[in-house]
Amino acid sequence: MKVAIIFGSKSDTEVMKKASNVLKEFDIEHKGYVLSAHRVPEKLSETIKELENKGVECIIAGAGLAAHLPGVIASQTVIPVIGVPIKAGLEGMDALLSIVQMPKQIPVATVGINNSANAAMLAAEILALKYPEIKNKLIKYRETMKENFIKENEQGVEF
Repeated sequence: MKVAIIFGSKSDTEVMKKASNVLKEFDIEHKGYVLSAHRVPEKLSETIKELENKGVECIIAGAGLAAHLPGVIASQTVIPVIGVPIKAGLEGMDALLSIVQMPKQIPVATVGINNSANAAMLAAEILALKYPEIKNKLIKYRETMKENFIKENEQGVEF
């Protein structure tokens, strides 16, 4: 397994499933976990150690409200962590600010609110530094994306 997707509540499954879909598209092995930094901190720490021992290379962590999960994970490992702020409370702004404002020396990469698909794209780019097959798939993906955009928009727009 190359990527772990961790989120704090089963109710976040639909948002975080988008990350899994992207990783599947690039044939990147991954697994999802529901773990809370507040409700099961010991289990979270135990799981992080297991992920390190298994050689996981990137963690995508989704959380809402106070959104401590990505930062707590980052504080316990040097595996890159990508935080996904999940819309709850203050329309997700509380989670976004909580994740993006990590203290010095404990970074968490952060994507937009509910944008776990972009978190998976960033994870693929990180892995592409080491795995040429992922890099080649990303290059092909971008080429196809550009071709499709041009095709869809070459006729212009009628108002």
